[in-house]
Amino acid sequence: MADLILLGTRKGTVIFDRINADWRARPILHAGISVCYAVRDPRSGTLWASLDHGHWGPKLARSRDGGETWDEVASVKYPRAARHIVQYLPTPDFDPEAPAGQPEYADSSVYKIWNIEFGSDSQPGRLYAGTIPGGLFVSDDGGDSWELNRPLWNHDSRGGDLFAGDATGVNQWSGTPASIDYGVFEPGIHSIIVDPRNPDHLYVAVSSAGVLETTDGCRTWTGRNRGMLMDYLPDPTAEWGHDPHFVTSCPGQPDHLWQQNHCGVFYSDDGARNWRKVSMPDMGVHFGFPIAADANDGRTAWVVPARADSERMAIDGGLFVARTIDGGQSWQSFRQGLPQKNAYDVVLRHGLDVSGDCLCFGSTTGNVYLSEDRGETWQCLGNNLPPVYSVRFG
Repeated sequence: MADLILLGTRKGTVIFDRINADWRARPILHAGISVCYAVRDPRSGTLWASLDHGHWGPKLARSRDGGETWDEVASVKYPRAARHIVQYLPTPDFDPEAPAGQPEYADSSVYKIWNIEFGSDSQPGRLYAGTIPGGLFVSDDGGDSWELNRPLWNHDSRGGDLFAGDATGVNQWSGTPASIDYGVFEPGIHSIIVDPRNPDHLYVAVSSAGVLETTDGCRTWTGRNRGMLMDYLPDPTAEWGHDPHFVTSCPGQPDHLWQQNHCGVFYSDDGARNWRKVSMPDMGVHFGFPIAADANDGRTAWVVPARADSERMAIDGGLFVARTIDGGQSWQSFRQGLPQKNAYDVVLRHGLDVSGDCLCFGSTTGNVYLSEDRGETWQCLGNNLPPVYSVRFG
């Protein structure tokens, strides 16, 4: 059973410790700094926080003593000559033909380190970092240095190798609204999954492009979006342009993957080769950001639904968690212990986690809830916290 919960919040890192039967919050760390993601490396126990400085840009902090002290590690940087094709935020007066006919290029820099993931036990120094504007970075020395994964950055779906010259194809990756805070509209990698059976087998999820898979240690990448549907595009079945809000898998059955996005909840039981929509809109199970999969049973998952899409708040003023145990054929909703009146919380993509029978989520209104019976009943761990960006058991 996990005895640590890490929160990334708008005003710092919050750590809850399990002490006997209680969870107690420590004084806030990185006070005043936006922390978009905080996580514990299960191999070494090292804690990581992705800092989103308003003035100094994105940085990574690392603690090797359980959060008592932190050191800043080498910044994730794009190599010289890295470029990308500029994306444009669709607006009512946006002319999609103008930029498509003549791509505009920009030198690349990191706006946000959105996700951190760890290699297998056989790769003790391997870490991955997903960023806006859509670069995957890899470290093999415990985060002391980072290298851009060029096969993904130069993928045909992004227009080809822009280190070698101008685009040789059409850029199919669109921007994520999460980048607008930085004055751009660029894609972002927010989900990285390492197959526990094979360290060379990974998935990444990109907003807004979709899911990509590598089976050869990041040397080649293939889109895995068959069965996905985009209600907001002229061709809902198009290969690219999907906006998965978060993608996760079952560690014990890694071919079972889950995602939630604008257009529903989607499930794959064949390693993302085929997805199927398993929403249940009549129950409110359709739109949302986070999703968590059981560690052993790939058919079991949890979501915290929200009202789509322009409102982005709890449905009818009441928070609930929905769980499926049969691959999305049916869902149960659980409300005991959660506010059912005047609740306007929404839970962001990294704001829900599971560890054994325990689940925890944090909301944009600074509320944190914990369940110790697989989501059926809930207790509040804290109100009046800063807006919560990420929740991870450690």
